[in-house]
Amino acid sequence: MVKAKNVKDMEFSLLLPHFGEHASRERLLDGSIKAEELGFDAVCVRDHLLFEPHGEMEAPNREFYDALITLTAIGAVTKKIKLTTGSLIPFRHPLHLGLMLGTMTHLVGDRLIVGMGAGTYDHEFEAIGMGHANRPKLTKSNAEILKLIATGTDVSYKDEYYEFEGVTIEPRPVGGPIPYWYCGGTPASVRLAVEYCDGWWPGRINRPTMEARLNYMDEQMELQGRKDPLTIAVIPPVSVGNTREEALSHVNVEGLCKWANKAKFWVKPASGSFETAEDLEGSLIAGTVDDVVEECERFAAIGTDHLVFDLRFRFDDYYDQMELLGEAIAKIRAS
Repeated sequence: MVKAKNVKDMEFSLLLPHFGEHASRERLLDGSIKAEELGFDAVCVRDHLLFEPHGEMEAPNREFYDALITLTAIGAVTKKIKLTTGSLIPFRHPLHLGLMLGTMTHLVGDRLIVGMGAGTYDHEFEAIGMGHANRPKLTKSNAEILKLIATGTDVSYKDEYYEFEGVTIEPRPVGGPIPYWYCGGTPASVRLAVEYCDGWWPGRINRPTMEARLNYMDEQMELQGRKDPLTIAVIPPVSVGNTREEALSHVNVEGLCKWANKAKFWVKPASGSFETAEDLEGSLIAGTVDDVVEECERFAAIGTDHLVFDLRFRFDDYYDQMELLGEAIAKIRAS
């Protein structure tokens, strides 16, 4: 049974324009400073090695700024806003990743959250000679290794992908192991999150499916004997306007519906297929500032702790959208 949260206790994050035609130093650095001023709790970056734009949401532009370098630069110009990856893909060696993350915390402070997922595209792993790998196993190996080297010295480890002996990585992360959230929307992702992660973070997911996954999480918590709760996050695409119609005019609803109809594990609408913006409930937030507030309340009601606003449809007027979302956050805090 899902456990409702108070919307005022939710954290709100912003997906950054570090990819595609709108990626720029100004939007990333000045935009993150502005996000902190507007009351956002976090900023978020994606991760790819060989970027393939999503046709239903992005122009065919392969510009893609590295996730961790981008967050380090943002951490240097901001003071407290959290820095999150949603999701980091395990194409880096975990020892190298551990060194990078530990170094980042010493440069920007204890404000990193690592969301890591298995990734979607085989060609990214084939390009580095790991096309044979089981990517969920790589994700788990990374979690285990990052935790070991964050707390231990002369660490040894061996599985089918990584093997080393007597390794010490310094600097260690400030504050101990960095929170590690499993990114993925399938039932398997929930089971794995309960098994070894601090949080569960589906990407784009409709609310009925998310609610079903959270009920399944309760079952897994009991089955695995886990007591401490996971942080629950989500990242819906967002468009804000003076009216819902205006907001929707910026959204490729048809493309999102096509994508949703291909999602194997989603709960379908009553009609059996996704055809309208209403069918996309929760996997799209489009409307006025007050509509955004209501959508956040609905996510809180099913147990969401952390919501990332994905403005990919609106990167062309990024700053105006940030202002409107900041207004929504202020209304929530004041309610």
